[in-house]
Amino acid sequence: MSGPSFINDDVQAGLVARGNPGDNAEPLSITEISARLKRVVEDRFGFVRLRGELSGVKLAASGHLYCRLKDENAQIDAVMWRGSVQRLAFRPEDGIEVVASGKLTTYAGRSSYQIVIESMEIAGEGALLALLEKTKARLEAEGLFRPERKRPLPFLPRTIGVVTSPTGAVIRDILHRLADRFPSHVLVWPVLVQGQGSAEQIATAIRGFSALAPGGPVPRPDLVIVARGGGSIEDLWSFNEEIVVRAIAECSIPVISAVGHETDTTLADFAADRRAPTPTAAAEMAVPVRAELAATLDEFALRKRRAILRPVSLGRERLEARVARLPRPEVLAAQAAQRLDDLGERLRRGLADRARQADGHLQLASVRLTPALLTRPMAQRQDKLDALDRLRLQLDPRAPLRRGYVLVSDSSGHVVKTAADARRHALLTLEFEDGKLEVSTGDTPPPAAKRPSKSGKSSPGEQAELF
Repeated sequence: MSGPSFINDDVQAGLVARGNPGDNAEPLSITEISARLKRVVEDRFGFVRLRGELSGVKLAASGHLYCRLKDENAQIDAVMWRGSVQRLAFRPEDGIEVVASGKLTTYAGRSSYQIVIESMEIAGEGALLALLEKTKARLEAEGLFRPERKRPLPFLPRTIGVVTSPTGAVIRDILHRLADRFPSHVLVWPVLVQGQGSAEQIATAIRGFSALAPGGPVPRPDLVIVARGGGSIEDLWSFNEEIVVRAIAECSIPVISAVGHETDTTLADFAADRRAPTPTAAAEMAVPVRAELAATLDEFALRKRRAILRPVSLGRERLEARVARLPRPEVLAAQAAQRLDDLGERLRRGLADRARQADGHLQLASVRLTPALLTRPMAQRQDKLDALDRLRLQLDPRAPLRRGYVLVSDSSGHVVKTAADARRHALLTLEFEDGKLEVSTGDTPPPAAKRPSKSGKSSPGEQAELF
């Protein structure tokens, strides 16, 4: 059993392709059929507007955007070239419903058709609000809106930076309100507040103020106000852009967000340190009222004077009350004066009595005092002194020398008492009454000694031998 035949019965299939008689249709290449299909699609659908949900959004390194547009039943590939991407007023993300304008074409590499998007807008305010909530949830999850990140505003900023349009009524309202309350130095960074490129300008201005160095040629603001007048959600969309929100969150200077009217809310309000319902209210938040400050300072000065004088007056009152309760000085001194008089009288009587007693003792002692009583102890002491002198003379080792005795000592000055002791010394000293004489024992004659003459007598100046 054979399957159905797709070949004309009049044409017999062969192994090698050959042209049939009378056939002028040459076979097309894949490239040729793809080119013909491309021309047909582009001619037929030269411009289309499609509404659908973005899916598979991918931004290539080249800057081109690739994605798909889909609805409940179908989808189509889409590409957006870099130049068109740079003109987008929002950041494409999955799930955003958009209206894309462009032309259909084919992509031969995948045998598919796609739309080349030239412009893309969010499909209605509902889709815009959905994108806003999605962006808010993502940034909030990163912690950009945490209350603990909020910084207090400076009480009296010297320089205020304002990011807004230089031609609108907003800057005039801010300057006028600042001048009424407390004139301050204002730096205006002019930017677009809506439309293409406005978000980048606003973010650049905020980062520019934050990057100013203290003490530089351009004064660094103590406070930054990001302001814009009221408008629709589309008019205020630049302040919902992620680039603006991150610039506010990363700013090193406290930021007040004053975008739109009181009922308008943008993501910039959540990221700022303080939200003002209007630009005029932002100026009121930025500075106090100078007149009120002057009145407050006067009140503080008055309170300070009162605080200084109050302890003095209270002290004076307490001192006067205590002085009133104190007794008089003469009353306090009366008892001490009486005691002083009593002691003085007792002292006078005591001195007189003591003088009389001493006089009596003196009279009694003078009666017993005689010359014999004074000379007797002196005679006794003289007798003792004479006895001691006689003893001294008896014990004097040189007294016997006057009787012809000799004191013998060695070379060290020690007394030699025995002959055996004398023989142990080669040189002895003999001390007479009238002088000393050095002699040799004869055992070891000293080098300076001379031998005696044959006559046995020593010559004058010679040292004699003892033994």
